[in-house]
Amino acid sequence: MYVVATAGHVDHGKSTLVRALTGMEPDRWAEERRRGMTIDLGFAWTTLPAGGTVAFVDVPGHERFVPNMLAGVGPVPAALVVVAADEGWMPQSAEHLAALHALGVSYGLLAVTRADLADPGPALWQARAEIAATSLGAVEAVPVSAVTGAGLPELRAALDRLAARLPAPAPDAPVRLWVDRSFTVRGSGTVVTGTLGGGGLRVGDQLELAATGEPVRVRGLHCLGAARERVDAVARVAVNLRGVPKDRVARGDALLTPGRFHRTDLLDVRLAGDPAADLPATLTLHVGSAAVPARVRPLGADTVRLRLARPLPLLVGDRALLRDPGRHHVSGGVTVLDVAPPLLRRRGAAAARAAVLAGLDGRPDLAGELRRRALVRAGELTRMGVPVTAAPVAGDWLADPEHWRGLATRLAEETTRYAREHPLEPGVPVEVLRRRLDLPDRALVEALVRPPLSLRAGRVTAAGADPLPAPVARAVQRVRAEYAEHPFRAPEAGRLATLGLGPREIGAAVRAGALLRLAENVVLLPGAVDDAVRVLARLPQPFTLSAARQALDTTRRVAVPLLELLDRRGATRRLPDDAREVVGPPS
Repeated sequence: MYVVATAGHVDHGKSTLVRALTGMEPDRWAEERRRGMTIDLGFAWTTLPAGGTVAFVDVPGHERFVPNMLAGVGPVPAALVVVAADEGWMPQSAEHLAALHALGVSYGLLAVTRADLADPGPALWQARAEIAATSLGAVEAVPVSAVTGAGLPELRAALDRLAARLPAPAPDAPVRLWVDRSFTVRGSGTVVTGTLGGGGLRVGDQLELAATGEPVRVRGLHCLGAARERVDAVARVAVNLRGVPKDRVARGDALLTPGRFHRTDLLDVRLAGDPAADLPATLTLHVGSAAVPARVRPLGADTVRLRLARPLPLLVGDRALLRDPGRHHVSGGVTVLDVAPPLLRRRGAAAARAAVLAGLDGRPDLAGELRRRALVRAGELTRMGVPVTAAPVAGDWLADPEHWRGLATRLAEETTRYAREHPLEPGVPVEVLRRRLDLPDRALVEALVRPPLSLRAGRVTAAGADPLPAPVARAVQRVRAEYAEHPFRAPEAGRLATLGLGPREIGAAVRAGALLRLAENVVLLPGAVDDAVRVLARLPQPFTLSAARQALDTTRRVAVPLLELLDRRGATRRLPDDAREVVGPPS
């Protein structure tokens, strides 16, 4: 199947032509049929001579209903421009064509209707000239009469040729189904319809509503009036949603593949149309079936920043249009350049941003995005529509190579600087480096550590560096020498100070594993725990605190916290009568 939207001035016979081609009534409302004027979108389909199916989205032609027309044209890849032979080119012909051009529609046909009422030649010649100057370019033109049937076989053949030229849809693309209708079916619940431009839908799929991000489940699918288990793009599809009230989804919303789209209310775009400086402060952005008010901030000659009244699921490269509803004027088409732009807070930021945007063309570019963002998660780029082909530097973080090399250099510099500022600490904590480098994740710091740096116990140090400053190392060595014969006699605070071990120095020695802290100002050498277990194991079991103190040749000041440490480590067990027994080596 492929999908074509009609376009053209009111009362030029768009619906009549669709009715003649398909045998179906595209006008759904009784009022439309009574007035003979299309008000809202209509839908019909037929089989072509080559066997393919074409579905038509029939749009209203009156200027009051241009927003409805844009909702139907937005997601559709091709257009059938309709001009009446007896009236020729008219104002809404021009506005509809301007909308098609703004949206970048490049596939289409021209049907000159009412060929039985007037010579189609003049209207055909003028319409082809107008169309040739737009994104549609040179189109095949067919004079027809829906009343006599003249030209209908030729138009069907031309539709076949148009179908052969259309690009194949991407079968693995994420789903973004712009909703153009929402209604309730008794016994089934909420049903939405739209044009599926890429990917596929299956019964049971979980999607999410663009407006709220909430998950929804596909209860059923219909295509061309028949129930389906699966529908692939391109297709007109009706989706029955499980457990979703009708008032939760409406035209302009979208059904999305979870996690594949960035919902944004701030975007930078390139404008093709009116100069950016001449745009009014507020316009309406039309994309897909959505129409959202947007505040406009010019940046460059043809680039603007849009602040939307509500977030939309947009990708880099999306085409949309800006329209001034007050003047009934299409201000121009836009190409989305960035769906997650930086805030402009400093003087001169807008001009700098305009210079960056001048080099963008709306085509997703991984290397360029990394260069501009420096660090970004892979999932964020995917949701922007940027294919991710590079390997992460840590977790799912991607980095610009030059920026990453610069961070490695700064990491080494900050490690050296911290060592000078804090000589008693065994390296710089990872969290400190994260803050100094302004990184969003500790994993990035750890990934930057390369020889001669090393990562140990949450700190970064120079490989081979002495974990203790020389004065502290000498003081610890004097403790070791003085207490070699009596390893469980902890030095008193005064003696520690005399040896050069104040609170900061003791802390550094403990962190480096050169001393073992039992309590405030009670330190032993690090091997004391294992030695104590061996001594206590030779005592009759169980043993008392007094027996342990005597065996260890120490005081209660040391024995009490030492035994409590052994209890915590599972080397000894305290009994109900306060005696203890050795149960194993310390863990």
